[in-house]
Amino acid sequence: MKLTDCTVTEFTESLASKAPVPGGGGASALVAAVGIALGDMVGEFTVGKKRYADVEEEIRELMEKAQALRERLLECIDEDAAAFEPLSRAYAIPKDAPERESVMEECLRAAAAPPFRILGLCGEALDLLAEFAEKGSAIVISDAACGAAFCRSAMQGAAVNVRINTKAMRDREYAEALDREAGELLAHYLPLADGIYDKAAERIG
Repeated sequence: MKLTDCTVTEFTESLASKAPVPGGGGASALVAAVGIALGDMVGEFTVGKKRYADVEEEIRELMEKAQALRERLLECIDEDAAAFEPLSRAYAIPKDAPERESVMEECLRAAAAPPFRILGLCGEALDLLAEFAEKGSAIVISDAACGAAFCRSAMQGAAVNVRINTKAMRDREYAEALDREAGELLAHYLPLADGIYDKAAERIG
């Protein structure tokens, strides 16, 4: 069964268990999906209101992007699980086995890919949330702030899941390039998330 078909209770029980998946990467994707869903909700409370008629077309476009992004993030939950399971088996290969190093390297690269994708998608979500917060209905500004906070945390979760894999890679050039890109995304988007949250707090008063 796909992880995205689990109930909330089943997912969190599995997360709390010794099962290799879901883990931090999948949890980060779920948190980000919840975050951008809150942005979409801001849109739902904005469209059709006379006060926001001048931005309705923009809001509808944002909502379409948010819905597609939420679906993509949910897909990443199972992608992360599928990529990690081979790595969990690779760790069981005897250390003196001649194939261990090449298998581990391949599995580490595969395991780092989903959280890196999640990291980028979180950035896209924050770009959308910034617009929802600026243009959306004031009555749900707190939800835009929550969405930004969730996506910020999800970014950090995804980044540390990239790092745990790159740290063990033999190909240091590849690993350091991935770490550098992850760091650049964090440097750009964490302040954006903080700004969305702070501006929303100011509007709430």
